[in-house]
Amino acid sequence: MPGIVSYGAYLPYWRLSRSAIPETLGSGGGRGTRSVASFDEDTTSLGVEAARVALRRAPEGRNVPYLVFSTTAPAYLDKTNATAIHAALALPSSAGAYDAVGSLRSNVAACTLAGAGGGMAVLSDIRTGLPGGPDEAAGGDGAAAIVLGEGPDVIADTVGGGTATGEFLDRWRTPGDAFSRQWEERFGEHAYVPLAEEAVAATLKSAGLAIEDLDHVIVTGLASRAVASVRRGLGARPEALVDDLTSTIGHTGSAHACLLLCDVLDRAEPGQTIAMIQLADGCDVWLLRTTDALASAVRTPTVRDQIASSRDDLRYASFLTWRGFLPREPPRRPEPDRPAAPPSLRANAWKFGLVGSRDEGGFVHLPPSRVSMESGAIDHMAMVRMADVPATIATYTVDRLAYSLSPPVVAAVIDFDGGGRFQCELTDVDPATVAIGNRVEMTFRRLYTQDGIHNYFWKARPLRSGGPGKGA
Repeated sequence: MPGIVSYGAYLPYWRLSRSAIPETLGSGGGRGTRSVASFDEDTTSLGVEAARVALRRAPEGRNVPYLVFSTTAPAYLDKTNATAIHAALALPSSAGAYDAVGSLRSNVAACTLAGAGGGMAVLSDIRTGLPGGPDEAAGGDGAAAIVLGEGPDVIADTVGGGTATGEFLDRWRTPGDAFSRQWEERFGEHAYVPLAEEAVAATLKSAGLAIEDLDHVIVTGLASRAVASVRRGLGARPEALVDDLTSTIGHTGSAHACLLLCDVLDRAEPGQTIAMIQLADGCDVWLLRTTDALASAVRTPTVRDQIASSRDDLRYASFLTWRGFLPREPPRRPEPDRPAAPPSLRANAWKFGLVGSRDEGGFVHLPPSRVSMESGAIDHMAMVRMADVPATIATYTVDRLAYSLSPPVVAAVIDFDGGGRFQCELTDVDPATVAIGNRVEMTFRRLYTQDGIHNYFWKARPLRSGGPGKGA
C-alpha cells in the first residue's frame, strides 16, 4: 500500500460538556466533552472541510485521481455522497468519487481503495444515540482525509499491515433506525482481544519489528472495554500509547482512527514508527514509518489547535434540537422550495465549488456572470475559485426575527482578498464579537433540507483563532 502524501482533519466548532446531560435528564453523561456538528453540518460537509485541508497541504502539482468517502451516517442513500465532496473540491470530471458506507470498518475499505491508485480517502461521521444513553455521551463528530501515493513527497511510508476478521454480533443498526444497539461490553472484549492479538502479531512479523520498536501506538474502536483490554495487553511502551482523545471529543466513528493518526502526524518526527489498530468486526492494523519529508510538511492547524479554538458551552437543548430529538415550533411562513435538479446542475460550479468569474478589468463577479460590468464584453471571463480565499467583513446585521436552529442569524457582506464582494450568512460565530473588519473564511454547509433534498452552499466563519464566547 502506498504511503501518506498529505492529511487533514476537521473538528466542529462546538463541543458539549457531558455534565450538561444529567443536569437536564437526571442521568447519563459523564466527565469531559464531546464534539458536536452544528445544525448546518452533516457528514458530507464535515468531509469537505477535512478534504480541503488535505488538498491545501498536498505538494504542488499532486493530482487526486479519485476519492473514496466513508461514513456510518450518509446524508443520502441511493445517491453517491462523494460526488458532492468532489464538486465542493472543484475536482475535474475525470476524477472519480465513490462511497464506502454503512459500518465503521468501511473506513478500512476507503483507505485501501484510495491507496490502490494514489487517491484520497475522506472519512467522516456524526455519532449519536438515545438521550441519556452511553452512545450519546461517548460519541463525537468529526472528519479526516488522507491523500495517498508514492514518491519523494510521501511523509509516512507503509511498512506493514495485518487483519483478522470475525463474525459476531457486537454492534448493529437496522436501516431506518436512528441509533445503534450493542451487546454487553464483556462479550465484545471476549471477541475482540484474540483477533487483535492475531492481527498485531502478523503485522509485526511481516515488518520484522517488535512491539517495543513502535513509537506511537493508536488503539481505537467503539467497544471501549475491548479497546482498554487490548491497550493493556499489547506490551507497548507506556509513552508510546496514544491518547485517544475520547475524553475531549468523543469517538468520531469512521473518522476516529485516521483523526488520531492526523494528531500523531502533527507531533511526530521523521523516522518514527506508527501503528494504527482499529477494532471493528475484527481488527485491522496499519504500520507506518515517517520520512524526512515530514519535517518540511505543512502541519497547522493541528488537531489540538482545533480543539483549543472550539467552544465547550453548547446547551444540551440545542444539541437535542440539532439531532432531531427535540422538535421545535417551525416558523409560521411557507416552507422553502426544494432545490430543483436542473438549475442546480447548471450552477454546479458556483453552488458547490464557489467559482466566480473575473472580467478583463479584474472585477470579480459573484455569482459568475457572462457579461462584464465595466466593458459589457460577453464571455470574456476567467473562472476563479473563491472557496479558499480569505475575506473581510465590510458590513453585517444581526437578525433576531429570522428563523434559525441557532438564533440569531448573522448576515454579512464580505470583501474577498484580491476582489469580489459577496453577501452570505455567518456560522460558528458569537454575534457579540462580530465587527466590521473581522477576517473570515468560507465553509461548506447544508443550508436546509426540503422533501429529502439537501441544499448545500457556502457560508463564512471567523478564522478559528479567538477564544470562546456565550453558548448557543
